[in-house]
Amino acid sequence: MAAHKPVEWVQAVITRFDEQLPIKVGHQNTHTKISTEHNKECLINISKYKFSLVISGLTNILKNVNNMRIFGEASEKNLYLSQLIILDTLEKCLAGQSKDCLRLDETMLVKQLLPEICHFIHTYREGHQHATELRASASAVLFSLSCNNFNAVFSRISTRLQELTVCSEDNVDVHDIELMQYINVDCSKLKRLLQETVLKFRALKKPAQLAVINSLEKAFWNWVENYPDEFTMLYQRPQADMAEAAEKLFDLVDSFAESAKRKAAVWPLQIILLILCPEITHTISKDTVEDSKANKKLFVDNLRKALAGQGGSKQLMESAAIACVKLCKASTYINWEDHSTIFLLVQSIVMDLKALLFNPAKPFWRGTGSQNADVELMMDCFVSCFRINPHNNQHFKVCLASSSPSTFHFVLVNSLHRIITNSHLDWWPKIDAVYCYSGELRFMFSDTLNRVIQGIATHAPFKSKD
Repeated sequence: MAAHKPVEWVQAVITRFDEQLPIKVGHQNTHTKISTEHNKECLINISKYKFSLVISGLTNILKNVNNMRIFGEASEKNLYLSQLIILDTLEKCLAGQSKDCLRLDETMLVKQLLPEICHFIHTYREGHQHATELRASASAVLFSLSCNNFNAVFSRISTRLQELTVCSEDNVDVHDIELMQYINVDCSKLKRLLQETVLKFRALKKPAQLAVINSLEKAFWNWVENYPDEFTMLYQRPQADMAEAAEKLFDLVDSFAESAKRKAAVWPLQIILLILCPEITHTISKDTVEDSKANKKLFVDNLRKALAGQGGSKQLMESAAIACVKLCKASTYINWEDHSTIFLLVQSIVMDLKALLFNPAKPFWRGTGSQNADVELMMDCFVSCFRINPHNNQHFKVCLASSSPSTFHFVLVNSLHRIITNSHLDWWPKIDAVYCYSGELRFMFSDTLNRVIQGIATHAPFKSKD
């Protein structure tokens, strides 16, 4: 059948995939799980040859599943599992998409798949049991979709930006702008996003401006982490058009940041925009600068002051910490042999940054609900500082100390794990630089284990002697 009636055969496989989803068959046993996995692998392989047919079929299945009315906890779990299976299958099919079917399939992808994927990202419910996993899975689909179909996603973002430039309402829907956070962005695509934002930023309402600011920053990291060689090359051969767009947006954002609250919101993006302008970072390192660059120099000066606690606002100090961690992190993707001025900028802030983030007497805390983000910030700082100079280890010793908060120990262990497992660039130092602390690390683990055991013993359940 596969040879003589390929379309019918593919449809049969899609139907079988659909019929064996948890939402259709109920609780899965080992046999049905294996069967579902087999169907999934089969569709992924078929998609290499019948891409349009498979994607269209999976999109329809996803749409139908999303529209199902369910009752009860078991059904909700089966719905969630089914959605995850479909999304994961879609992501793997898109990741293997052939280049020769782009124009043919783009319209279909936009009209059918993109709205369904956006549904998961847009309707994210904080605290919902499965929301985080579904959003992450949908984001992975969008990332793969945008690899070969960037124009389709960019068009949706651009259209929404245009609509919002003429929108008079204060409560605006910014979901499509936030798609920037999840798409595959290389150097040329980031440039397009920056240029598009420059054209429309001033006409946007404040909520849309803030959404753009937040989303562009995440788009930058998507670029750096997925195309590190391109970012490294930017500091070997600066791109005038990239720098021009980044500087224009810096100036627009600078004008937007009238209050301390707004400054705190934009500083993390502003440091990134400055990083995209290697020649400007070199220029503002001098004592005197031309008028058009004065606001960049002032920004860096204000950043340093706020980080040192001289900015007059806790909010600005926290934002300065975030911005400076991003500066340190970005600098690790630049080869030291390029002798960039950015390293001088890093050296000028790194001591104050570590003093703020790694102070056992006054742990860094941005308020209720911020603990995960604070820990992530500390980890980014720890890893970046290690990559900048693995032998400057004062913060390492602070995290290792038994008297330090347990959060510091957690940051230390997770940072070391990240250093071991994420070592893409040739100039990043290896973990053997901390082997000399193996004894102290063993003691820390042993001490933590003893505390846990004591805690369990203290709170042991009461047992009746009857």
